[in-house]
Amino acid sequence: MENFQQYLESWPRERRSRIAAGATEDQVRAVLRKDYLQPADFLTLLSPAAAPLLEQMAQRAHELTLRYFGRAVNLFTPLYVSDYCTNQCRYCGFNANNTQPRRHLSPDEAYEEARAIADMGLQHILLLTGDARKLSSPEYIAEIARRIKPLFASVGIEVYSMTEDEYRLMVESGVDSMTMFQETYNPELYDWLHPVGPKKDYAFRLNAPERAARAGMRSLGLGALLGLDEFEQDAFATGLHAWWLLRHYPGVDVGLSIPRICSHEGSFDIPHALDDRRFVQYVTALRCFLPRSSITCSSRESAFMRDHLIPLGVTRVSAGVSTAVGGRKTHADNSGQFDITDHRSVAQMIADLARNGYQAVIKDWEDPTLTHA
Repeated sequence: MENFQQYLESWPRERRSRIAAGATEDQVRAVLRKDYLQPADFLTLLSPAAAPLLEQMAQRAHELTLRYFGRAVNLFTPLYVSDYCTNQCRYCGFNANNTQPRRHLSPDEAYEEARAIADMGLQHILLLTGDARKLSSPEYIAEIARRIKPLFASVGIEVYSMTEDEYRLMVESGVDSMTMFQETYNPELYDWLHPVGPKKDYAFRLNAPERAARAGMRSLGLGALLGLDEFEQDAFATGLHAWWLLRHYPGVDVGLSIPRICSHEGSFDIPHALDDRRFVQYVTALRCFLPRSSITCSSRESAFMRDHLIPLGVTRVSAGVSTAVGGRKTHADNSGQFDITDHRSVAQMIADLARNGYQAVIKDWEDPTLTHA
């Protein structure tokens, strides 16, 4: 079977640029009247021609969000268990060359952190590590997942790329979702951004969601780090990736994340900073293209931005966030992976959602074979 990497090659940069540059406002209006969009339609909504029609796009995105998700917004929080990393990603606070203190939680410490999160009332958790396989091995992650699974309805991972057998180990240990940021879908830029470390393997990372789907993962999350490449290029490739996975793995839930680069330990000049209008254009275009897919907005964005994106398509947000290892029950003097902007607690997030007419969803799925504490 053709994999996504092969399919993406049928959409070279020149083709994407040509379609985006040639789009007209009339074509944008025609796309917004369609019930089902194709990839070229999505690219039209990302084009400069769509920018003056942002209000119409927002209205359409709002209608679709209400139709498929109502006024429900899922809450989750990340749990960073290790920030040791062997990669030297130029844009990341975990870069192996950065000299900040590092932490690696024992399974017991991770359990105590997870217990503190469960005490907040949250039922969806995301485990994160740096890419240091000898220290944060698949077996280590699996052990933590097994330990904390009874506390939560859903345990996800956002870690390094794994083999199909390793993803199968994750599933057997209670993990039901994985998130894999490709960072950029531009292979030449990707190579420059990742000069050293196992993450340098562009194809292995790009095909990771397919391996996870074959291993039985229930839910996949995708995203590009917005600002690394030209807007239309990575925005289009991200949506195209989700669209392709949905067509080839129809039993798997495929969602998207929309991170923009923000400040972190170290220094990195953002080559293609994304302003708020283009950011909103991206979210509304995604919702129109993939009306049934969840869209996650992390605490990288401000409370103001996240509150205003929810009516336009965002259906999943984090709350009570720390991007440092430890800090809830164990001492944390290490820097986080990036600086968060929205510091709201779980209670504050629930209250703000209710004030804006939305319901916070603490649990939207449960493994029927397991019981929880």
